[in-house]
Amino acid sequence: MSDTPATILVVDDDEFTAELTGMILEAAGYDVVIAVGGLDALDKIAADLTICMVVSDMNMPFIDGAQLFEELRQQGVTQPFVLLSGEDSAPLREAYPDMDAVLTKDGDLQETLPEIVEALLSRVG
Repeated sequence: MSDTPATILVVDDDEFTAELTGMILEAAGYDVVIAVGGLDALDKIAADLTICMVVSDMNMPFIDGAQLFEELRQQGVTQPFVLLSGEDSAPLREAYPDMDAVLTKDGDLQETLPEIVEALLSRVG
């Protein structure tokens, strides 16, 4: 990895939760861009070419995390995509096998999210 921190787009319709997720990633050494909801995420990823990963909440109005993933792939966006859910992640992992990772928002997220992000970025970088 280069000396420049990787930029990660954090997507959540709850700005407070997005900020908390962003703080986890910033503490691990990443730059973070916050998008409030899926529509904002589509605008931000189109405008910021430095974004190298998307970490998105599942349950959001208008465009949920899975729909955001599908839309980005249809637009040719290939950056790794991590889906976060407040529910059990296993059914989502099964339903969306093309997603790079599906994690449950739980007490372990502070440890598991940076580990998954680092592993995914090392595969592409």
